[in-house]
Amino acid sequence: MLKCRRVVNDVLGTVDFVDDTEDVVVFRTCARETDRVVFQIGTSDAQRALRVARLVEQDVAAIDVNMGCPKEFSIKGGMGAALLTEPDKIKDILTTLVRGVCKPVTCKIRVLRDVNETIALCKLIQSTGVAALAVHGRTKDERPRHGNRNGVIRSIAERLDIPVIANGGSSDISRYEDFDGFRTNTGASSVMIARSAQWNCSVFRKEGKLPLDDVIVSYLKYAVAYENHPLNTKYCVQQMLQDLQETPRGRLLLAAKELGEICKLWNLSDYFDSKCRAAQKRGSGSLEISNSCVVIKRQRTGDDRLVTEVTLRYIRKHFSDNDLPKPTLLNWASKNGVSKPSYETVNRDKLFKSMVSVDGKKFTPSHWEKNRKSSEQASALAALYALGIRVPEAKQTIRMTAEENLQNKANKQDD
Repeated sequence: MLKCRRVVNDVLGTVDFVDDTEDVVVFRTCARETDRVVFQIGTSDAQRALRVARLVEQDVAAIDVNMGCPKEFSIKGGMGAALLTEPDKIKDILTTLVRGVCKPVTCKIRVLRDVNETIALCKLIQSTGVAALAVHGRTKDERPRHGNRNGVIRSIAERLDIPVIANGGSSDISRYEDFDGFRTNTGASSVMIARSAQWNCSVFRKEGKLPLDDVIVSYLKYAVAYENHPLNTKYCVQQMLQDLQETPRGRLLLAAKELGEICKLWNLSDYFDSKCRAAQKRGSGSLEISNSCVVIKRQRTGDDRLVTEVTLRYIRKHFSDNDLPKPTLLNWASKNGVSKPSYETVNRDKLFKSMVSVDGKKFTPSHWEKNRKSSEQASALAALYALGIRVPEAKQTIRMTAEENLQNKANKQDD
């Protein structure tokens, strides 16, 4: 989220947080859910967390910090359950957020093996000014097959003055009535679930759960209407199917790569096609980064080298394996008797920017990339454009120079 910018998407009626380094929408929300959605952050740094919280606070109901995730990527990054043994860092992060944003701040943890240590940790968290505390009743090393420590959650709830939200009871919650049983057993003020909601979100209906296919159809219509990414849509449907992934339709879902393919499995092809036609008429709401306005400028680096910088983005999906910028530039150099292009890459704050030297000239893109491989492709693409080398038409990501763009606008005004 630190690399995202906030964009108001008038076409879809949403607010999108777009990661420019990957050309993807990381988080999409809308006014309808502003007073309902709680944005959860995984972090190990108070100031970085504050930057993200301030970015989204006007579009969410509250900010939550996940201090209970036991996943390896989270632990290695010093986030999630890794914070459970870092009370000073916990206090710093939560205090910074409580003081720095205008929305309520909450926190989620897992229990420690020692009940008294867990209660002491919870009291420290309460002292930071958080509005509520969610407690998962398993330790960071335990998994769903282990029993949830409801008694520990009850002990915490009895000793805190803020609301305690019980978590970890999905295995015991299969219908609406089960919520109250779990809440009563833990003595908590409310209940939080993840897996049960993923399996069938109609578990929240007082009238009873809906058939799974009805839920999937409803979800897919939302996915189409808000142009959700096919991979994320597929993942969510997989969670709903559970063991049904081994059925013929489940196996077809696993093979599906596009949203239209997924919709077809639930007889929504006509719906999907109609929405696509409507999107074409109004203009898609997808915020794909465009290279329609490209500026080329020559500048000197700190060590007085002359470099041509090109304002463009390397978007991998716009290229096939046979027309990637680096091989294209290498082939051009070989055919023209030019020495092999060489690349220099710098790494700053986990982002990369490369400069390519070819035919005695140096080229670099204006944007930073998430990895070295993409940054080198971007620099090659900059060279291809600046040297006037043709980029394959079907995959061309660069359409006009800034001057041509201005002339195009002038022509339209003359018309």
